[in-house]
Amino acid sequence: MHLSKENTAGLALLLGSVVALMPLSIDMYLPAFSDIGAHFGTVQSQVELSLTVYFIGVALGQLVYGPLADKYGRRIPLIIGLSIAAVTSLACAVAPSVELFVISRFFQALGMCAGGVISRAIVRDMFEPIDVAKFFSLLMLVMGVAPILAPIVGAQLAINFGWQSIFYLIAAVCVIDILSVSFLLPETREPNPGVRLSATFSTYRDIIKDRHFLGYSMAGGAAFSSMFAYITGSAFVLIDYYGVAQEDFGFYFGANAAGFIVMSQLNRWLLKHFSYKVIFHTALKVLLGAGIALAICGVVGVPLWVFLIPLFIYIASLGVVSPNGMAGALEGEARRAGAASALAGSLQFSLSFVFSGAVGIIHAADPLPLCLIILSGAVIANLFARMTKGPARKAAA
Repeated sequence: MHLSKENTAGLALLLGSVVALMPLSIDMYLPAFSDIGAHFGTVQSQVELSLTVYFIGVALGQLVYGPLADKYGRRIPLIIGLSIAAVTSLACAVAPSVELFVISRFFQALGMCAGGVISRAIVRDMFEPIDVAKFFSLLMLVMGVAPILAPIVGAQLAINFGWQSIFYLIAAVCVIDILSVSFLLPETREPNPGVRLSATFSTYRDIIKDRHFLGYSMAGGAAFSSMFAYITGSAFVLIDYYGVAQEDFGFYFGANAAGFIVMSQLNRWLLKHFSYKVIFHTALKVLLGAGIALAICGVVGVPLWVFLIPLFIYIASLGVVSPNGMAGALEGEARRAGAASALAGSLQFSLSFVFSGAVGIIHAADPLPLCLIILSGAVIANLFARMTKGPARKAAA
């Protein structure tokens, strides 16, 4: 028995659990950075490299899964990707050196990214553009639980069972998702022999020529990438600079994720009264204001509670920016939803690599560089958003 689009809650729960694997595999091990570094006898910057290469793997892997999903259908490539993720998660847990740990994280990303790419394509297959934005918001309610619980669970696992247990748990979740997809997820796009994998580059080139696709993808990607900069630097800022206890880190991290979820659900209500385009552009202005306030906090040097206010507003605003940005990017790409979803995701994670890499390279003594990197994401997002003005390209069936 397969889920139908009428069973919105069940479909969101299933796809949300698949998409949540990616933030789960990022956020859960953040509190254990020090433990992992101590285990391998290396500095934290070496451990942070495992996060940077993860973003590279996601950016590259998505470009592969998009055309595969358009040619062979959604289910088979998704199951293959989840299987790779399960095996490589185990490899992370048993890695004998930090170098092999980092390499395993790269291949783990190649498997994990299938969930995001193909889930977005499935949503585009099943719903019209306005309903796509609403469903993405509902999806974030499910997948948003991961950033809240992941660092809390990860910290407790690392303290009580060792950091390796984090990756054993991720592998187990992958197996559960493989079984769920196999028995419950319907095939929303039948295999299409007409899709030529050799023409993948020209397909991507044609998609990226659409200024609406590029504008929404890059604006949403730049905004969301600044959150990954925050993810990369959050342990340093909260634990090392402000002195938050390791076991309490997850609660601070989770509070921002909760704001993200609340705003993503408010977005569903807003979509009943305004177009996703109006909501998207308004949210980006709020994002810019929060980024400026955060940068000022970094310059002045403020207590933790003051610093957390603009940071919370920034992360929460992404709960509105993200679903509407993705809906805009995919609006004119019904026929090539897999490839368009892959390209949008790849652009996003390419930016995430740059932003998170910048945080990893700059070993600052205070939060200011992180604040400036986050602000730059808001500025870039607002600049690219200007490309989305005017009518969108007509969707191809």
